[in-house]
Amino acid sequence: MTALETPDTHPFDWLPTPQIVAASNLTAFLHKVGLPDYEALLARADADPAWLMQQVFEFCDLRFYKPYTRLLDTSDGIEWAHWCVGGTTNIVLNCLDRHRGSAAWERTFLVWEGEDRAEQRALAYRELDAEVCRLAGALRALGVGRGDVVALWMPSLPETYIAFFAALKIGAILMPLFSGYGPAPLATRLRDGAAKVVLTADGTWRRGQFVAMKPVLDLALADAPEVQSVVVLRRLGASLAASTQPVGAAPMQSGRDHDWAALVAAMPPELATEPMPAEAPAILLYTSGTTGKPKGCVWTHVSFLGSMVTRDMHLCGDFKPSDRWFFMSDMGWMVGAMCACIPSYFGASLLVAEGVPDYPTTDRFWRLVAEHRVTYLGVSPTLVRGLMRHGDAEVGRHDLSALRITCSGGEAWTEAPWRWFFEHVCKKQVPIINISGGTEVGGCNFTGTVHHPMRPGSFAGPALAVGADIVDDDGHRVARGQVGELVLRLPNIGMTKGLWRDPERYLDSYWRTLPGLWVHGDYARRDTDGLYYIVGRSDDTIKVSGKRTGPSEIESLLTATGRISEAAAIGVPDDLKGSAIVCVCVPMPGVAADAALERELAAAVETGMGSSYRPRRVLLVSDLPKTRNMKVMRRVVRAVYAGSDPGDVSALVNPESVSELRDRLAR
Repeated sequence: MTALETPDTHPFDWLPTPQIVAASNLTAFLHKVGLPDYEALLARADADPAWLMQQVFEFCDLRFYKPYTRLLDTSDGIEWAHWCVGGTTNIVLNCLDRHRGSAAWERTFLVWEGEDRAEQRALAYRELDAEVCRLAGALRALGVGRGDVVALWMPSLPETYIAFFAALKIGAILMPLFSGYGPAPLATRLRDGAAKVVLTADGTWRRGQFVAMKPVLDLALADAPEVQSVVVLRRLGASLAASTQPVGAAPMQSGRDHDWAALVAAMPPELATEPMPAEAPAILLYTSGTTGKPKGCVWTHVSFLGSMVTRDMHLCGDFKPSDRWFFMSDMGWMVGAMCACIPSYFGASLLVAEGVPDYPTTDRFWRLVAEHRVTYLGVSPTLVRGLMRHGDAEVGRHDLSALRITCSGGEAWTEAPWRWFFEHVCKKQVPIINISGGTEVGGCNFTGTVHHPMRPGSFAGPALAVGADIVDDDGHRVARGQVGELVLRLPNIGMTKGLWRDPERYLDSYWRTLPGLWVHGDYARRDTDGLYYIVGRSDDTIKVSGKRTGPSEIESLLTATGRISEAAAIGVPDDLKGSAIVCVCVPMPGVAADAALERELAAAVETGMGSSYRPRRVLLVSDLPKTRNMKVMRRVVRAVYAGSDPGDVSALVNPESVSELRDRLAR
């Protein structure tokens, strides 16, 4: 298949125009390396990952203090590949220092809007750098140095991004944590990560209420005594040391707790960035474990920049220095690091918004995109499904003409929300760059490009130099159209450097299921035109009467009725069929959650899939369990239905949904 097919022969929903292709970063890169198209580039990259990364470094001007002597060393096995051996660099060198003295230095990096629309701030690169230097100096004064872990537990504020770069600047390891955690998950991660310092705020605004954070942290620190210092930002703007405490504030513990403003006030606005070994740990980011404790993924100073920032989002995703990036997410997830590094690396700008996308008005998300002239918009399918509930008019009243590209990730699409987003937001003109990877690989496994046609939920193909493939249970490649396990055959530069202080769990989790292959935990397929799709998580996949299907196939039928906004399809044990289907659905506003709707939804699945797939049960609830980055947690739904331990649920943004589901099952 060529990158440009005509709709007469292939009914694609979006086709790249010659103008878009010609102006793309990918075309410029293909000219640099002398190759005709993405397919030829993919073959060359997979044959020699070191060659690809050398070309990417040159094209994107990835900077080093000391050049590396060897780009890739696999002498310890591909599970423990070493990149940029002997070289030194720093994320801050590449994201901030590189702009000093350039035109970008005076341009706006960050625009922030509070939940109260009247609260707005902006920071130029020059201003951001000065604040990063001051906080970095303050951290050094607290005894933080190379290799110390600094926890970042903050809401979406400008200071969150200052903190992100300040810790990295002095060679500390940054540990971002989801701002909605309670004391127990906070303590677990602070202990496991051996955090020396925590950067936090007294609280944040969410749906019109001030949500206190410092008191929650105090409870967590009772079980994490290794933490030596806490730096507290006064979000409410009142002194925490005052005799009359503002709502949500907590007393400051003498000797441990420090007021952010007071601590940085005496620090100079200039500080040299610490040169670090390219493979030195830079970011410790936890991802939820299905059972047991969460898994600490380790990114280095070169890995995230070499994978997601340059290779994936610049070359394939076509992100440009002229773009304004907006992907509404907590800093505690992978998208938080993307928001910090992608725009800053290229001298672009970033929109940050405190709160939620549909408060204080249900069209807030679209207003933010329109008023701040966002050109590069990131979404998750779950976010889109939630915003769909408020109707088409919410989008239609806003001018989204600045949008150039949209990007989606986090989970598999179902067809109805993809088409809604493509029609009402993209106006059938703006491409949806679909990406899929994860915290463990620090980048993409599958990616979209502006060179390839698009269908609902499709990917252009495998990311470059990762060796992505779709295989059966024995590790053999499956035919087009068949569902199989997504694996990686190559040492991806973005891959986590083991799991934090747990190398055996790392090998067990990813490398020992099919020896020599990274098993990512996703099921995927490739269509007859060569486009790729994620079907769902391996542990979400349902096998009915010997036929394996992904939950998204069933959920697409449910949402296509127009009667529900969200669905989670799970498989439960069945003596006859192996697995039976249970569907948990959220009705659209105004739709009665009654037995008639349950029968209608069950019939839709049976009609679309066949009688063997008729759901054993359809449950109607007001919400599905989701993480803060709006990923539906089907494993939690499955565990609650079975009455078993759901594993790590600390990342849920709506734990009340679990209680509601239990109550619904008890009826």
